[in-house]
Amino acid sequence: MSVSDFIDSWLTDSSSDEQSLLYLKDWHFSREYPDYVAYNTPIFFLDDWLNLYLDKYHMHNDPESHQDRNEISCSDYRFVYMGAKGTWTPLHADVFRSFSWSANVYGRKKWYFLSPSQHHLVYDRYMKSSVYDIFGDVCKSKYPGFEKAIWLECTQEPNEIIFVPSGWYHQVHNLEDTISINHNWFNAYNVSWVWDLLLREYHEAVGYIEDIKDICDDFEGLCQKNLAANAGMDFRDFFTFMTRFALANLVLLHQLTTDVRNMDRNSSQMARLLFFNLENIQHVALKMKSESAWQNRGINTINITETIDDQSFVEFCNAMGTTYGTMYNESQHSQTLQNLEQLNIFGSHQHIRIPDDLLAFVECSLKLVGK
Repeated sequence: MSVSDFIDSWLTDSSSDEQSLLYLKDWHFSREYPDYVAYNTPIFFLDDWLNLYLDKYHMHNDPESHQDRNEISCSDYRFVYMGAKGTWTPLHADVFRSFSWSANVYGRKKWYFLSPSQHHLVYDRYMKSSVYDIFGDVCKSKYPGFEKAIWLECTQEPNEIIFVPSGWYHQVHNLEDTISINHNWFNAYNVSWVWDLLLREYHEAVGYIEDIKDICDDFEGLCQKNLAANAGMDFRDFFTFMTRFALANLVLLHQLTTDVRNMDRNSSQMARLLFFNLENIQHVALKMKSESAWQNRGINTINITETIDDQSFVEFCNAMGTTYGTMYNESQHSQTLQNLEQLNIFGSHQHIRIPDDLLAFVECSLKLVGK
């Protein structure tokens, strides 16, 4: 169904049956119409690693499963939602355990939130399936803790924005005909949630097919493929994502001064954020290192020289610099980068293959910039 067909149906459907109402969700409006700037992301939400990355790269790069518009390789996580009064979104926690923000352009919504500390109350005894509709006929024997859940409620008016922290389950109902803009994103503050979720889903993927381990030629490869299908990325994708961000943060730190070794983290707010980003990448790399699956399979090899020679990476760094310059009103630090291959700031590290390499690279980077 096209968007115009959906709107025609919306305008002509006089049914009072909520089951027959259509709800347009996850419309990639910004990606489909990049020249039509309908809105600007609020400054509070600009530090968006997820969409900044997806503007230049695909998240999942398995040549056997990659297609431009498939579910694994989502183009971005900026959406428009449109629905009539009575349409709703079932109970869920957001993709990747990301943050999300939702702005009402028109209409009113009712939100029901559940703290991450209580999420187990909406799952079955085996923590495999969760309640779909908190107002439905919830089976007490299947979800024994459901009635103990404490819900936070709020009504969102037109021109208001709701921020949803990582891991908060929520169910949303449109009280009127509603149009909203919704973004999912993560950054240094919650990227560890992404790894924690990925690791849990990996172990679930292993458990589901454990019985064929002895007869499977590439059991670990199959687990990673299933992980990508279920979670939107696998270990290789996340490792590549984190490494590219580490490289980009170091490039921007170098750009802040002509002598990177004399960089003072207090010299600018932008510099402090870049240090903070690198330190959190280091923290997550330590967590990745402790997972034995890295030893079970060669995950990836990232050639630093090839990466910084790539025009997509140059554009990625420029976009990050522009974003951070806007956030902190430091536009003098967001000038266009061009010849990254001439930078001599990566020490002896030329290849990053495993979390140990990423840790060593970040540690070296922090020394180079005076940490």
